[in-house]
Amino acid sequence: MSRIVFFLFLITASFVFSQEKNKDFFVDANYFYGTILRHNKDISHLVNNHPDGFIVGFNRKTYGTKRWHQEFNYPDWGFSFVHQNAHYDVLGENYGLYGHFNFYFLKRNLFFRIGQGIAYNTNPFDLETNFKNNAYGSRLLSSTYLMLNYNKQNIFKNFGLQAGIALVHYSNGNFKAPNSSTNAFTLNVGVQYSVSEKPSEYISDSLPKKISEAIKYNFVLRGGLNESDYLNLGKHPFFVVSAFADKRLSYKSTLQLGADFFYLPFLKKEIEYLSVAFPSFGVKGDEDFKRVGIFAGHELRISNLAVVSQVGYYVYYPYDFEGRTYFRVGLKYYITDKFFSAITLKSHGAKVEGVEFGVGIRI
Repeated sequence: MSRIVFFLFLITASFVFSQEKNKDFFVDANYFYGTILRHNKDISHLVNNHPDGFIVGFNRKTYGTKRWHQEFNYPDWGFSFVHQNAHYDVLGENYGLYGHFNFYFLKRNLFFRIGQGIAYNTNPFDLETNFKNNAYGSRLLSSTYLMLNYNKQNIFKNFGLQAGIALVHYSNGNFKAPNSSTNAFTLNVGVQYSVSEKPSEYISDSLPKKISEAIKYNFVLRGGLNESDYLNLGKHPFFVVSAFADKRLSYKSTLQLGADFFYLPFLKKEIEYLSVAFPSFGVKGDEDFKRVGIFAGHELRISNLAVVSQVGYYVYYPYDFEGRTYFRVGLKYYITDKFFSAITLKSHGAKVEGVEFGVGIRI
């Protein structure tokens, strides 16, 4: 099956890129082999073999026609396909589609790739047929992969080589329990083929070094679905209202400081359940399921896209769940200078609480 999917993806991507007038593209194909990290003791029984697979990427080069090209040392952007075989029937196989960026260092000999997408798992958790798979509670998974490779392009005609390390993460964002997730650390080696007939010249304009902006105020409404780790308590909608101030320091960098209000019905169900099923836990059943946190954050701008990272602390914390510190990472897209949308992942350390879909205003 993996060969069929691989072949179909190559045909589709080749057709898409053949329609482009500017053929400044290259394709890379990589084989990887590694190990699943024991980031959580709950998945120790799943780490009994070495996963392997392949990563295929289609990459469009940039040459400085837009400011962000020059600011980030002319990165590539593109799409990739990842297949991972855990070589353990309980975990099954994963097939994922991603959007990615390649960022270059050391005279473009080293690149760092970050890819974000959606994966399909062939054998998720089932209480009757696959109860051991507490890593993946659903077939559809959110997935991120990071790759750091040394590469040499056009060694022989249009062919080049690359090799390095990659980390592949799979999780359903606590959309459905269980969701212990997996992280595979791997070594990879691959080949490249450049579709470019004649590479373009890099544009290097004199760019203004500073951006002068007053402090801006942001209001964001986020929401989604998640579920308690205790089975059969059901999926519930959650809502988050955020308010924060930000100060843009440069074209790339913005600092943030603000507060969150969390409305989390899944905690209400968990509190009610624990108070009855496990009275020794000391949960009374009337604890408040809402929370308030304060956070500091950073935003890395890439044109209209931004990478968000925040760390927060609950100042209102009536029910003990995964600790007072929380993290938020994700992507933000500026529809206009004032309005934006966002997809973020909220977690407590390695434990994901939920995927948040949001809209906001910056004034």
